[in-house]
Amino acid sequence: MSASENKIVASSLAVDPVEALRDTLSEILAGLVAAGCGPHHLTGMDWESADPAAFHLSRHTVELAYREVFAGFRPPIHLQLGTEPGLTVRARHAMPQPLPDIEVEGYPLRELGRQYSPRLQADMTALFRRWSREGEAFRAGHGGLDLAYGPGRFETLDLYRPAGVARAPIFVFIHGGYWQASDKVQHAQFSQGLLDAGFAVAQPNYGLAPETPLEASIAQTVAALNFLVREAEALGLDPAQLHISGHSAGGHLAAMALCDPASPPVASAPLLSGLYDLKPLGHLPIGRLLGLDDTERAVRLSPLGRPRPGNARLAFAVGEGESDAFKRQSARLAAAWQASEPLICPGHHFSMLEGLNSGALLDLALRTARP
Repeated sequence: MSASENKIVASSLAVDPVEALRDTLSEILAGLVAAGCGPHHLTGMDWESADPAAFHLSRHTVELAYREVFAGFRPPIHLQLGTEPGLTVRARHAMPQPLPDIEVEGYPLRELGRQYSPRLQADMTALFRRWSREGEAFRAGHGGLDLAYGPGRFETLDLYRPAGVARAPIFVFIHGGYWQASDKVQHAQFSQGLLDAGFAVAQPNYGLAPETPLEASIAQTVAALNFLVREAEALGLDPAQLHISGHSAGGHLAAMALCDPASPPVASAPLLSGLYDLKPLGHLPIGRLLGLDDTERAVRLSPLGRPRPGNARLAFAVGEGESDAFKRQSARLAAAWQASEPLICPGHHFSMLEGLNSGALLDLALRTARP
């Protein structure tokens, strides 16, 4: 370890590798925050376990657990054989440098980072544990179809169909995670309200950044829509009633898919607390990781500034506890695309999704789909 590096050590005795990784990495993150650092300051990690193979990042569940904490920031990681049960992580990190004295959208850079960090609104380890548990339970109890809409590893979707509906309208929900984390399984439980209303619910995965560039994730979203329309007869779906929604980064992907001429016609699109102007992110570590410090690219990948897409009925919603920046993102696109002002939902950035099963958010989705 060089003189400019510092070390944080965390251990967990949890038997489940995913739970052990969540425990240790959350402790590492807390140590980084206490030092005034973030995931972008990590320079390397050693993971020691009596069973290192159980923690190999090529395992899908392990990779997702890692991304839950550190998103797409991944320094060199060395797996080591140990003698103790569970997992011990030794993380090295550089110390932060002074931030430039500039303002973006009226915020100093430190406050800009807070405005665009919805994870500050919740205990993310507890949230992902609960979402994983509830999503798996919903999936097991609803007989959904796990379908491939393309050849790639992440080009799959889960399809849940309502009982007794021969040609069900299609509601596509794109999950969030700053384009770098989460999974369709962790959002399955938010399908119940729409299923009860007679909609088939499709939840696609997409390639995660930075390994998958945002352009490719947008193209995958479009491919998922075209797959559902193309296979509608075989799947018992009504291709003329295609609706798309997305939350956070998924709201961005849904909005960009609406603007894509390769997309099939979409009847309605309730967009939930999305990111629609990517230029501010280019000033932050997470934006630089995604290549959004290239202003021309950030503009090209932003729905804001694009013409109102097609004839889709549009609606917007944000959580009451959201940051001002997230609320402004939705308000600006709603105004530019001549839609009603965003619905303010109970809860924060993440808990607002519970409203898809009952309450004002579900009412908004159904009202937009069935005017």
